[in-house]
Amino acid sequence: MQENEQKIMLNKGLRDEEKIRIDNVLKTLRTLVFIPQPLDHLQIAEIENQLKEFALNIETLVDYSNEDLITLLMRLHFDWEQLEQFADFLMDFSKVENYNFEDKALAVYQYIQSESKVFSFGVNSKIASAKAKK
Repeated sequence: MQENEQKIMLNKGLRDEEKIRIDNVLKTLRTLVFIPQPLDHLQIAEIENQLKEFALNIETLVDYSNEDLITLLMRLHFDWEQLEQFADFLMDFSKVENYNFEDKALAVYQYIQSESKVFSFGVNSKIASAKAKK
């Protein structure tokens, strides 16, 4: 019985560490694109470096289908809040650079709204905003 409890605590500890790691990467990504201005090579390199934490880079972000991107993020154990933050990053990055990630962000927002079983006015307004940008 104790062995099972130890495994549960270990799994919880690993999940907590993973959540913290994902949160930190998302925070860095959001900071890098917070001010809508053209990014220099170092900032682009830092975005690429942060995306590597999610087995992504800018090129794969462009190439992934919406469904494949969501599948990857779910495999990485993103929670609903982290998914929303990643979609926010995609929207902000699209404003800063000449990338069009609004469709991917919209797909992530819609996935959150349909799969989380909780209606969020915030996510719903982000869906409306992303649709308006199309």
